[in-house]
Amino acid sequence: MERGAMTPRAATIIKLQESDAVSELAVVPRLAALERADDLVASSDGAMAMDGHAESAALVWRESIRRRLLGIADVIAASAALVVVLGGLGARYGLLTLPIAIALVLGLFKVAGLYDRDDLRVVHSTLDETPTLVQLTGLFALGVGITISMLPSHELAAGQIAVLWVISFAAIFTGRMLARAVASRTAPAERCLVIGDRDRVDRVRQKLSASQTRAHVVAALPMLDQDVEDNDWMAMPQLLRRVVRDLGVHRIIIAPSTTDTSGVVNLIRTAKAVGVRVSVLPRMFEVVGSAVEFDDVDGMTMLGVRRFGLSRSSRLLKRAFDIVLTGAGVLLIAPLLAAIAAAIRIESRGPIFFRQVRVGRDGEHFSIFKFRSMVADAEAQKDSLRALNEAGDGLFKLTRDPRVTRVGSLLRRTSLDELPQLLNVLRGEMSLVGPRPLVVDEDAQVLGLDRSRLHLTPGMTGPWQILGSRVPMQEMVGLDYLYVANWSLWLDLKVMLRTVRHVARRGNV
Repeated sequence: MERGAMTPRAATIIKLQESDAVSELAVVPRLAALERADDLVASSDGAMAMDGHAESAALVWRESIRRRLLGIADVIAASAALVVVLGGLGARYGLLTLPIAIALVLGLFKVAGLYDRDDLRVVHSTLDETPTLVQLTGLFALGVGITISMLPSHELAAGQIAVLWVISFAAIFTGRMLARAVASRTAPAERCLVIGDRDRVDRVRQKLSASQTRAHVVAALPMLDQDVEDNDWMAMPQLLRRVVRDLGVHRIIIAPSTTDTSGVVNLIRTAKAVGVRVSVLPRMFEVVGSAVEFDDVDGMTMLGVRRFGLSRSSRLLKRAFDIVLTGAGVLLIAPLLAAIAAAIRIESRGPIFFRQVRVGRDGEHFSIFKFRSMVADAEAQKDSLRALNEAGDGLFKLTRDPRVTRVGSLLRRTSLDELPQLLNVLRGEMSLVGPRPLVVDEDAQVLGLDRSRLHLTPGMTGPWQILGSRVPMQEMVGLDYLYVANWSLWLDLKVMLRTVRHVARRGNV
């Protein structure tokens, strides 16, 4: 082949990328500037990865900084916990165990993959790794206890091991949060290239913009047609390298539609060969969720999907969790509830509580309680304000609702108007966490299999409330379905903790 020439199919591929990605999205400025045809790599994945080494060198350096910050935070936190718990046993004692403890925590965390998982994820969350941290810090405390028992005239009592476990978990959790905060502020925002159809690209862009992640889409390329021949994938590594190099891409996100399945495997291999991070947005997990079990049958991988819904024992556990936390919460905030009730009564005439019929578990209707935040005739004014509705798709939401009172505005900004729903929780009509309880006319728009969201008792908060943005009806129903499909007690606790963070940021829950 002559220097500077290209096969017709390779030229077609590049032209496809230019026409669809550049003209529509205007984000790839110099995509067709391939000077040499012999730059196209037609070797194995390993050879292609070697070819992309130079482009990924800076990315590898940034990843190593994050790992080092996490490692330093773990060492400092574990050392501090050890000094606090064992400080009363003498300096020599602490010095003998400290090197072993440091090696133990670094080894455990490395084996568990806690220094590598951030490279695989767009969202770097310490909260998501909490169950693993609880287990590993327990092993750390037990390992320290065993090590100390091997020293002459020294041993740790069971209570001291338990205290070391609790303190080391708290210290390491806090340290990793701070390390990730420092890494996020010092490292540049992650630049993402999305490969998929226009709708999927737009969805990824919107989700990254609405989330708290420091990642954004800088370019997009369409999926290859299904009739592309195998040898035409020769052009893709060089094409992707050029986009990655010209735009400084850190991550390639592959978002195939339901019809783009034939070339996904080759595209994943090609994207990995470029030498940047790779994420895949599979459509299957929009239905089955993340609660799957990988099963290896003689080299063939299968996914085990658990049955939908909660068992009787899980329902009892969830209900006990609600009663204990709600009962304690009502006792603690009783003075606050009385003060809010007095402020509402002083500002405007009308009832203290606002009641509204909602659709609960298995389609049963119940009256939800809220502190009244609007004028008494707010429902009568609703029809005249429908033209200003911001939510769409059957929901009614206004950011600046003229019916809201001054006290009500404060209650909404702080989400204190939701507190009377604790009464609904005690009565069994609601749960602390669960699907959103819809009003009757909104529920009528949920049809078919989507109504399976009603398998669980509706919640005061849920996955739809912690997104920080308005959620259309169809997307909210999907979130509720995945919550039901993936339920665990830890998921409820995680949603509650994220709700507290959302409220603290003055989000509208």
